[in-house]
Amino acid sequence: MAKDHEAAHGTHPRRAATTDYPKDRFDDISNDRAVGSHRVTAQPRVTWHFVVGGLIGAALLTTIGIVGVTLAGSSGKLPLMPETETAEAPAKVKPALDPEATVAVLDGTESQGDVASGVAAAITEQGWGVIALAGPAASADIEISAVFYADAADEAAALGLAKELGGVSTYLATEYADSGARLTVLIGTDYAGPGKP
Repeated sequence: MAKDHEAAHGTHPRRAATTDYPKDRFDDISNDRAVGSHRVTAQPRVTWHFVVGGLIGAALLTTIGIVGVTLAGSSGKLPLMPETETAEAPAKVKPALDPEATVAVLDGTESQGDVASGVAAAITEQGWGVIALAGPAASADIEISAVFYADAADEAAALGLAKELGGVSTYLATEYADSGARLTVLIGTDYAGPGKP
């Protein structure tokens, strides 16, 4: 009757495993040990000494960087940079009038010497130098006035005279060395200093 009930409800009687399949070597395997091939997924190893070493290295590099920047800020250069000698700027020559300096005054304008005479008179009256000659220049179309000197030792005297003549330019050149004067004043159309008519 139990069999009829099971058949009616779609159930089947439980069968013993030993009766359904023939016995083989796997039936005697105990559950306490693994048999056969087993794949184990490798886990990445992160050990404490790698972590600690990384932290120490980061702290050391940060400290070196902070010290280097601090030293660079206080001294104006990085401590690891090689020492280089910087060339000192030449001392600036200060204007200094030399009353004994010989002066040639050349008029480079169309007045053909009139301005040169007035400038020469002003230099003599003020004691800014000794006039060696005054007259027209080889060219009558000079635009920029200047004081020329052929010897670097006369730079201070040239600067001093140029300042008194209204701040004209000064040049180290040998173009007017033939005049025999230490300083040569070349008058151009821009001249507006003492002695201009």
